[in-house]
Formats: sequence, structure tokens, C-alpha cells
Amino acid sequence: MPRLLGVDIPANRPTAISLTYLYGVGNHTARELCHKAGLDPQARASDLTEDEVARIAALLDKDYTAEGQLRRQTSQNISRLRDIGCYRGIRHRRGLPVRGQRTKTNARTRKGPKKTVAGKKGVKDLR
Repeated sequence: MPRLLGVDIPANRPTAISLTYLYGVGNHTARELCHKAGLDPQARASDLTEDEVARIAALLDKDYTAEGQLRRQTSQNISRLRDIGCYRGIRHRRGLPVRGQRTKTNARTRKGPKKTVAGKKGVKDLR
């Protein structure tokens, strides 16, 4: 199993598919990496030599933001929004949807399981 940026990529898959196991590397970026490194995207990752793995790692460090660096950047962006107290930061702090989705119904992923509030029992309408 080749190891890139601290992640074991699967050896039994094509190189282009194996590279997508890295956080921040999708199909397009993986194919682009293979092209820049001069590798066959359909060749198995287990067939990569140490030199080829080193070339891919160097390209990732130089040209792309991936794995730990990208995770760190994302968390810093969120903490910056929280610190300045903007609308998006407040939504992150409260654990609510950030991008304008409705919250009267739905939004259960961000809000968590329902917190049932006891209502009035047996109150008749006196009209």
C-alpha cells in the first residue's frame, strides 16, 4: 500500500482512483496529478515505484492543498467566522445550517435528534 501525505492509498485500485482517497483530491485532480507526474491513470497503485510516489507527493505539496493542510485551513476559516461574530459564524457556533436553509422543519442533520417539548393535554376549544 503506497503512503501519501500520511494516508495509505489502496494498492489494488487504479492510480487515479486511489488518489481520490486523499482529502481534497477528487477525480479531476487525481487525473491531473497522474498526467503531470507522467503516470498511467489506469495502472494499479501497487505497481508504483518509490520514485513515482515521491513525484506525486512533491506535486501535491507544491501545487495543491490537500489532507492535513486543507483540514487545518477549513477549521481556521470557520474559527475566524466565529471570532468576528458574523452571521455565518453565529450559525456555526449554534450548530444550525449556515447556507440559508429553512429550520422550522428539516435541518435535523445540524440540529440533532428532536427535543420533544411537552404540550397541553386535553384542552378543549371553548368557542
